[in-house]
Amino acid sequence: MKTILCFGDSNTWGYSPSLTRRYNESERWTMLLQSQLPNEYRIIEEGLNSRTTVFEDPIEAGKKGLDYLLPCLGSHHPDLIIIMLGTNDAKSRFNLTASDISKGAARLVEVAKSFNPGFTKKAPDVLLISPAQILELENGKEGWEGAQAKSKQFAHYYELRATELDCHFLDAAKFVEPCQKEGIHWLEEEHKKLANKLSELIPTILPLDG
Repeated sequence: MKTILCFGDSNTWGYSPSLTRRYNESERWTMLLQSQLPNEYRIIEEGLNSRTTVFEDPIEAGKKGLDYLLPCLGSHHPDLIIIMLGTNDAKSRFNLTASDISKGAARLVEVAKSFNPGFTKKAPDVLLISPAQILELENGKEGWEGAQAKSKQFAHYYELRATELDCHFLDAAKFVEPCQKEGIHWLEEEHKKLANKLSELIPTILPLDG
């Protein structure tokens, strides 16, 4: 059995921009991915609304990814961790550049790559995903001033960090778009696109005979 930990924010949790509920197990990308992979892969969902990389949110408590990552790794001992965070770091209250945000994501990669519980042969492989772009729209612009421009730079800086840390990289913005009416979260079709891409990519990163 190969265990894959999906560590992310509301777009991993399954937040819908158009429904008054969470996407269900046949809609959100994590469980769609589970259904597309062979039974020997096990997906662990670890999405949290408003989660940041390493930055303490002065308004919403308990959202710093760095605080929870090590205990989460200790609980699940994954063979692969998929890290897709940074969208919430682009909120205007953090006043960060895209480079800063990528370095926060890089810190999480470092923690994952150095994890050694003693029960597995090696630390988990890491796939760093640069998030989809953010749209600044009139109905949800407050608190996200400047986020759209930052998000357009995510892929560039995240790929630099992935190269520096020798981990796998994927640019979600190449095939996933945010809701055109809400600007942050994804419609159901976008979840399918990410699941489809990852179902092709994961067996090359984490082969069952490896």
